[in-house]
Amino acid sequence: MTTTTLSSASKEVRIGFDQPFVIIGERINPTGRKILAEEMKVGDYSRVESDALAQVAAGAQMLDVNAGIPLADEPAILAEAIQRVQAITDVPLSIDSSIVEALEAGLAVYQGKALVNSVTGEDEVLERVLPLVARYNAAVVAISNDETGISEDPNERFAVAKKIVERAADYGIHHSNIVVDPLVMPIGAINTAGVQVMHLVRRLREELEVNTTCGASNVSFGLPNRNGINAAFLTMAMGAGMTSAITSPLHAEVMQAVRGGDVMMGHDPNCANWIKAYREPAPEGAGRGGRGGRTGRRRSA
Repeated sequence: MTTTTLSSASKEVRIGFDQPFVIIGERINPTGRKILAEEMKVGDYSRVESDALAQVAAGAQMLDVNAGIPLADEPAILAEAIQRVQAITDVPLSIDSSIVEALEAGLAVYQGKALVNSVTGEDEVLERVLPLVARYNAAVVAISNDETGISEDPNERFAVAKKIVERAADYGIHHSNIVVDPLVMPIGAINTAGVQVMHLVRRLREELEVNTTCGASNVSFGLPNRNGINAAFLTMAMGAGMTSAITSPLHAEVMQAVRGGDVMMGHDPNCANWIKAYREPAPEGAGRGGRGGRTGRRRSA
Protein backbone atom coordinates (compact mmCIF):
# COMPACT_ATOMS: atom_id res chain seq x y z
CA MET A 1 0.00 0.00 0.00
CA THR A 2 1.51 3.33 -1.10
CA THR A 3 1.30 6.21 1.36
CA THR A 4 2.29 9.80 0.65
CA THR A 5 3.06 11.59 3.90
CA LEU A 6 2.84 15.38 4.10
CA SER A 7 3.30 17.55 7.17
CA SER A 8 3.17 20.99 8.68
CA ALA A 9 5.30 21.93 11.67
CA SER A 10 2.94 20.03 13.96
CA LYS A 11 0.56 17.86 11.95
CA GLU A 12 0.93 14.94 9.56
CA VAL A 13 -1.49 13.92 6.79
CA ARG A 14 -1.30 10.64 4.88
CA ILE A 15 -2.64 10.20 1.37
CA GLY A 16 -2.96 6.50 0.66
CA PHE A 17 -4.90 3.56 -0.69
CA ASP A 18 -5.95 2.51 2.80
CA GLN A 19 -6.43 6.04 4.17
CA PRO A 20 -9.47 8.35 4.30
CA PHE A 21 -9.83 10.51 1.20
CA VAL A 22 -7.92 13.79 1.50
CA ILE A 23 -9.58 17.07 0.52
CA ILE A 24 -7.10 19.79 -0.44
CA GLY A 25 -8.90 23.12 -0.19
CA GLU A 26 -8.68 25.11 -3.42
CA ARG A 27 -9.91 28.56 -2.34
CA ILE A 28 -6.59 30.36 -1.81
CA ASN A 29 -6.16 31.06 -5.51
CA PRO A 30 -6.49 34.51 -7.09
CA THR A 31 -7.28 33.09 -10.54
CA GLY A 32 -10.77 34.34 -11.39
CA ARG A 33 -11.02 36.15 -8.02
CA LYS A 34 -10.31 39.79 -8.83
CA ILE A 35 -10.75 41.12 -5.30
CA LEU A 36 -8.47 38.49 -3.79
CA ALA A 37 -5.85 39.15 -6.47
CA GLU A 38 -5.85 42.89 -5.78
CA GLU A 39 -5.66 42.37 -2.03
CA MET A 40 -2.72 39.96 -2.26
CA LYS A 41 -0.94 42.25 -4.69
CA VAL A 42 -0.96 45.12 -2.17
CA GLY A 43 -0.08 42.96 0.81
CA ASP A 44 -3.54 42.43 2.28
CA TYR A 45 -3.80 38.77 3.36
CA SER A 46 -6.95 39.02 5.47
CA ARG A 47 -9.06 37.15 2.89
CA VAL A 48 -6.33 34.52 2.50
CA GLU A 49 -6.44 33.94 6.25
CA SER A 50 -10.24 33.82 6.46
CA ASP A 51 -10.40 31.43 3.49
CA ALA A 52 -7.83 29.19 5.17
CA LEU A 53 -9.74 29.03 8.44
CA ALA A 54 -13.11 28.48 6.72
CA GLN A 55 -11.81 25.58 4.63
CA VAL A 56 -10.20 23.82 7.58
CA ALA A 57 -13.38 24.28 9.61
CA ALA A 58 -15.36 22.73 6.72
CA GLY A 59 -13.18 19.62 6.69
CA ALA A 60 -10.16 20.24 4.44
CA GLN A 61 -7.16 18.20 5.61
CA MET A 62 -4.77 20.25 3.45
CA LEU A 63 -4.81 23.62 1.70
CA ASP A 64 -3.56 24.63 -1.74
CA VAL A 65 -1.88 28.06 -1.81
CA ASN A 66 -1.54 29.86 -5.15
CA ALA A 67 -0.34 33.42 -5.85
CA GLY A 68 -0.52 33.54 -9.64
CA ILE A 69 -1.23 37.25 -10.18
CA PRO A 70 -0.19 38.87 -13.48
CA LEU A 71 2.51 41.56 -13.18
CA ALA A 72 3.04 40.83 -9.49
CA ASP A 73 6.03 39.51 -7.55
CA GLU A 74 4.72 35.97 -7.33
CA PRO A 75 7.66 34.46 -5.41
CA ALA A 76 7.40 37.08 -2.65
CA ILE A 77 3.59 36.95 -2.46
CA LEU A 78 3.50 33.15 -2.39
CA ALA A 79 6.11 32.99 0.37
CA GLU A 80 4.21 35.54 2.45
CA ALA A 81 0.88 33.78 1.92
CA ILE A 82 2.37 30.46 3.02
CA GLN A 83 3.77 32.00 6.20
CA ARG A 84 0.45 33.69 7.00
CA VAL A 85 -1.50 30.46 6.52
CA GLN A 86 0.95 28.39 8.54
CA ALA A 87 0.73 30.91 11.39
CA ILE A 88 -3.01 30.30 11.85
CA THR A 89 -3.57 26.67 10.78
CA ASP A 90 -1.79 23.37 11.37
CA VAL A 91 -2.69 21.56 8.14
CA PRO A 92 -0.04 20.73 5.52
CA LEU A 93 0.02 22.84 2.36
CA SER A 94 0.21 22.33 -1.37
CA ILE A 95 2.50 25.01 -2.87
CA ASP A 96 0.93 25.85 -6.21
CA SER A 97 2.76 27.65 -9.02
CA SER A 98 3.94 27.16 -12.58
CA ILE A 99 6.97 29.40 -11.86
CA VAL A 100 9.96 27.53 -10.47
CA GLU A 101 11.27 30.60 -8.63
CA ALA A 102 7.94 30.91 -6.82
CA LEU A 103 7.98 27.24 -5.86
CA GLU A 104 11.48 27.64 -4.46
CA ALA A 105 10.52 30.75 -2.50
CA GLY A 106 7.56 28.91 -1.02
CA LEU A 107 9.57 25.82 -0.13
CA ALA A 108 12.27 27.95 1.49
CA VAL A 109 9.86 29.33 4.10
CA TYR A 110 7.63 26.25 4.49
CA GLN A 111 7.66 24.42 7.81
CA GLY A 112 7.23 20.69 7.30
CA LYS A 113 7.01 18.48 4.21
CA ALA A 114 5.07 20.22 1.44
CA LEU A 115 3.27 19.02 -1.67
CA VAL A 116 4.63 20.83 -4.75
CA ASN A 117 1.92 21.56 -7.29
CA SER A 118 3.13 20.73 -9.89
CA VAL A 119 5.38 19.16 -12.52
CA THR A 120 4.45 18.19 -16.07
CA GLY A 121 6.05 15.78 -18.51
CA GLU A 122 8.05 18.31 -20.55
CA ASP A 123 11.77 17.55 -20.29
CA GLU A 124 12.66 21.16 -19.48
CA VAL A 125 10.10 21.31 -16.65
CA LEU A 126 11.21 17.97 -15.22
CA GLU A 127 14.83 19.13 -15.17
CA ARG A 128 13.93 22.30 -13.24
CA VAL A 129 11.26 21.09 -10.82
CA LEU A 130 12.40 17.60 -9.80
CA PRO A 131 15.77 18.71 -8.35
CA LEU A 132 13.85 21.27 -6.25
CA VAL A 133 11.49 18.58 -4.97
CA ALA A 134 14.42 16.35 -4.07
CA ARG A 135 16.38 19.15 -2.37
CA TYR A 136 13.50 20.06 -0.06
CA ASN A 137 12.36 16.46 0.51
CA ALA A 138 8.89 17.37 -0.74
CA ALA A 139 6.22 15.41 -2.57
CA VAL A 140 4.98 16.52 -5.98
CA VAL A 141 1.82 16.52 -8.09
CA ALA A 142 2.57 15.02 -11.51
CA ILE A 143 0.32 16.39 -14.27
CA SER A 144 -0.31 13.92 -17.09
CA ASN A 145 0.50 16.20 -20.02
CA ASP A 146 3.68 17.07 -21.93
CA GLU A 147 4.91 19.01 -24.97
CA THR A 148 2.06 17.57 -27.06
CA GLY A 149 -0.63 18.93 -24.72
CA ILE A 150 -3.43 16.98 -23.05
CA SER A 151 -4.32 13.78 -24.86
CA GLU A 152 -7.90 12.49 -24.88
CA ASP A 153 -6.40 8.99 -24.92
CA PRO A 154 -6.00 7.80 -21.31
CA ASN A 155 -3.22 5.46 -22.42
CA GLU A 156 -1.17 8.47 -23.56
CA ARG A 157 -1.79 10.23 -20.25
CA PHE A 158 -0.67 7.08 -18.44
CA ALA A 159 2.53 7.05 -20.49
CA VAL A 160 3.29 10.64 -19.43
CA ALA A 161 2.68 9.77 -15.77
CA LYS A 162 5.01 6.76 -16.08
CA LYS A 163 7.69 8.97 -17.63
CA ILE A 164 7.48 11.40 -14.70
CA VAL A 165 7.66 8.61 -12.12
CA GLU A 166 10.70 7.08 -13.85
CA ARG A 167 12.45 10.46 -14.23
CA ALA A 168 11.76 11.28 -10.60
CA ALA A 169 13.47 8.05 -9.56
CA ASP A 170 16.63 9.34 -11.26
CA TYR A 171 16.61 12.18 -8.72
CA GLY A 172 16.03 9.85 -5.78
CA ILE A 173 12.32 10.65 -5.50
CA HIS A 174 10.38 7.55 -4.50
CA HIS A 175 7.03 6.89 -6.19
CA SER A 176 5.32 7.34 -2.82
CA ASN A 177 6.23 11.04 -3.09
CA ILE A 178 4.48 11.43 -6.43
CA VAL A 179 0.75 12.14 -6.59
CA VAL A 180 -0.49 11.89 -10.17
CA ASP A 181 -3.19 14.16 -11.56
CA PRO A 182 -4.78 12.21 -14.44
CA LEU A 183 -6.40 15.44 -15.70
CA VAL A 184 -10.16 15.68 -15.41
CA MET A 185 -11.84 17.11 -18.50
CA PRO A 186 -15.29 18.76 -18.62
CA ILE A 187 -17.84 16.00 -19.05
CA GLY A 188 -20.25 18.42 -20.70
CA ALA A 189 -17.81 18.70 -23.61
CA ILE A 190 -16.32 15.17 -23.57
CA ASN A 191 -18.96 12.58 -22.74
CA THR A 192 -16.38 9.91 -21.91
CA ALA A 193 -14.31 12.15 -19.58
CA GLY A 194 -15.50 10.38 -16.45
CA VAL A 195 -14.90 6.90 -17.84
CA GLN A 196 -11.42 7.95 -18.99
CA VAL A 197 -10.45 9.14 -15.51
CA MET A 198 -11.77 6.01 -13.78
CA HIS A 199 -9.84 3.79 -16.21
CA LEU A 200 -6.66 5.82 -15.75
CA VAL A 201 -6.88 5.97 -11.95
CA ARG A 202 -7.16 2.18 -11.76
CA ARG A 203 -4.05 1.77 -13.93
CA LEU A 204 -2.10 4.35 -11.94
CA ARG A 205 -2.94 2.51 -8.74
CA GLU A 206 -2.34 -1.01 -9.98
CA GLU A 207 0.63 -0.54 -12.32
CA LEU A 208 2.53 2.51 -11.01
CA GLU A 209 1.31 2.18 -7.41
CA VAL A 210 0.99 5.95 -7.04
CA ASN A 211 -1.55 8.09 -5.26
CA THR A 212 -3.76 10.38 -7.27
CA THR A 213 -5.43 13.78 -7.10
CA CYS A 214 -7.32 16.09 -9.43
CA GLY A 215 -9.00 19.44 -9.83
CA ALA A 216 -12.40 17.87 -9.20
CA SER A 217 -14.59 20.81 -10.20
CA ASN A 218 -13.24 20.71 -13.77
CA VAL A 219 -15.56 17.79 -14.51
CA SER A 220 -18.71 19.90 -14.09
CA PHE A 221 -17.60 23.01 -15.99
CA GLY A 222 -20.47 24.54 -17.97
CA LEU A 223 -23.19 22.39 -16.37
CA PRO A 224 -26.00 23.36 -13.99
CA ASN A 225 -25.96 22.04 -10.40
CA ARG A 226 -22.19 21.63 -10.56
CA ASN A 227 -21.91 20.46 -6.97
CA GLY A 228 -24.19 17.50 -7.71
CA ILE A 229 -21.97 16.41 -10.59
CA ASN A 230 -18.81 16.97 -8.53
CA ALA A 231 -20.21 14.87 -5.69
CA ALA A 232 -21.13 11.99 -8.02
CA PHE A 233 -17.74 12.15 -9.71
CA LEU A 234 -15.75 12.10 -6.47
CA THR A 235 -17.63 9.13 -5.06
CA MET A 236 -17.01 7.12 -8.23
CA ALA A 237 -13.38 8.25 -8.42
CA MET A 238 -12.85 7.07 -4.84
CA GLY A 239 -14.22 3.68 -5.83
CA ALA A 240 -11.77 3.55 -8.73
CA GLY A 241 -8.86 4.28 -6.39
CA MET A 242 -8.41 8.05 -6.32
CA THR A 243 -7.00 9.12 -2.97
CA SER A 244 -7.27 12.94 -2.87
CA ALA A 245 -8.71 15.93 -4.70
CA ILE A 246 -8.16 19.67 -4.89
CA THR A 247 -11.62 21.14 -4.48
CA SER A 248 -13.71 23.38 -2.25
CA PRO A 249 -14.80 21.88 1.07
CA LEU A 250 -17.37 24.66 1.45
CA HIS A 251 -19.97 22.76 -0.61
CA ALA A 252 -21.98 20.49 1.68
CA GLU A 253 -22.93 18.03 -1.09
CA VAL A 254 -19.29 17.42 -1.97
CA MET A 255 -18.18 16.86 1.62
CA GLN A 256 -21.13 14.58 2.28
CA ALA A 257 -20.24 12.51 -0.80
CA VAL A 258 -16.61 12.17 0.27
CA ARG A 259 -17.45 11.27 3.85
CA GLY A 260 -20.01 8.74 2.61
CA GLY A 261 -17.42 7.33 0.23
CA ASP A 262 -15.00 6.85 3.11
CA VAL A 263 -17.69 4.92 4.99
CA MET A 264 -18.36 2.64 2.01
CA MET A 265 -14.63 2.10 1.35
CA GLY A 266 -14.08 1.01 4.95
CA HIS A 267 -11.90 4.05 5.64
CA ASP A 268 -14.09 5.41 8.44
CA PRO A 269 -14.02 2.78 11.21
CA ASN A 270 -17.30 2.60 13.12
CA CYS A 271 -18.51 5.49 10.92
CA ALA A 272 -16.90 7.76 13.51
CA ASN A 273 -16.16 10.69 11.18
CA TRP A 274 -19.62 10.48 9.60
CA ILE A 275 -21.32 10.46 12.98
CA LYS A 276 -19.19 13.33 14.23
CA ALA A 277 -20.09 15.44 11.20
CA TYR A 278 -23.81 14.67 10.97
CA ARG A 279 -25.23 13.45 14.26
CA GLU A 280 -27.80 15.90 15.50
CA PRO A 281 -27.02 17.43 18.90
CA ALA A 282 -28.91 15.89 21.79
CA PRO A 283 -31.95 17.88 22.95
CA GLU A 284 -31.33 20.08 25.92
CA GLY A 285 -31.66 18.08 29.12
CA ALA A 286 -31.32 14.71 27.42
CA GLY A 287 -29.20 12.11 29.14
CA ARG A 288 -29.93 13.33 32.64
CA GLY A 289 -31.91 10.52 34.12
CA GLY A 290 -34.07 9.70 31.09
CA ARG A 291 -37.55 11.19 30.76
CA GLY A 292 -37.47 14.93 31.03
CA GLY A 293 -34.48 14.73 33.35
CA ARG A 294 -36.41 12.85 36.06
CA THR A 295 -34.63 9.99 37.76
CA GLY A 296 -37.52 7.57 37.28
CA ARG A 297 -37.04 6.10 40.76
CA ARG A 298 -39.95 4.03 42.08
CA ARG A 299 -41.90 5.40 44.97
CA SER A 300 -41.67 3.35 48.07
CA ALA A 301 -44.79 1.37 48.96
